[in-house]
Amino acid sequence: MNTKVSIAGVEFKNPVMTASGTFGSGMEYSEFVDLNRLGAVVTKGVANVPWQGNPTPRVTEVYGGMLNAIGLQNPGIDVFIKRDIPLLKQYDTRIIVNVCGKTVEDYVEVVERLGDTDIDMMEINVSCPNVKEGAIAFGQKADCLYDITAELKKHAKQPIMMKLSPNVTDITEMAKAAEAAGADAISLINTLTGMKIDIHRRCFALANKTGGMSGPAIKPIAVRMVYQCANAVKIPIVGMGGIATAEDAIEFLMAGATAVSVGAMNFINPYATTEIVDGIEAYMKQYGIEDVKELVGAVK
Repeated sequence: MNTKVSIAGVEFKNPVMTASGTFGSGMEYSEFVDLNRLGAVVTKGVANVPWQGNPTPRVTEVYGGMLNAIGLQNPGIDVFIKRDIPLLKQYDTRIIVNVCGKTVEDYVEVVERLGDTDIDMMEINVSCPNVKEGAIAFGQKADCLYDITAELKKHAKQPIMMKLSPNVTDITEMAKAAEAAGADAISLINTLTGMKIDIHRRCFALANKTGGMSGPAIKPIAVRMVYQCANAVKIPIVGMGGIATAEDAIEFLMAGATAVSVGAMNFINPYATTEIVDGIEAYMKQYGIEDVKELVGAVK
């Protein structure tokens, strides 16, 4: 039985990864999860300089999920290269580094710094506000997404995967822009923008007013968007959004994703990723599936 998948020439032992921002850099979970069993660890977003993140409160529960407005708090690329990569290299898993920035130059700086490190791939978070475009996210305008993807491809030594925002009119337009600009893969979906109001205190539940919605409630939207993109582009897709079980993960594979990332569920069940790895294998045995790639895009 073969569970290996390949994305942009990088082979993964299975299609299960962590979603950026929900797993730290892996070490926080290493006492619960055998990182050697994961296809990849996708790290928290890393910027060219340390980011403080947003004021608190910045996380709140909602029906079927959670809202977060962490603001991509991170220690910056210097600390990340010195501290986090060596720790992750102790494990037999692929390393995908999530990259964030406020300008194209910020992203380029991080991508260049990572070029000389022993990582496998980069995931580019284009849901960051573009300070030069009136704070509209890089991933919300197709021409903006095209430009940043093309620029990063000039500087990247490792494959780059563009993480698409669902907060757009037509997700396939963004997928096509990323592909046309040379992206090696795309991942989707990032969080949906949401809001919660505390009616007793008559104020917003988050200091930032809005936050990113994640968790099981967004899964049907995510599956639909992955299916649309899989039928619009030829590059591989990593699907995510509300994955809690192996059944959820298999839905994404059948919709056309080559691999999946598990996010919010890590907060509820730290064993979720390895349970999903086991569940996919059990499903393959149950249905006599020899190669996990048979499931990818099985539904047309």
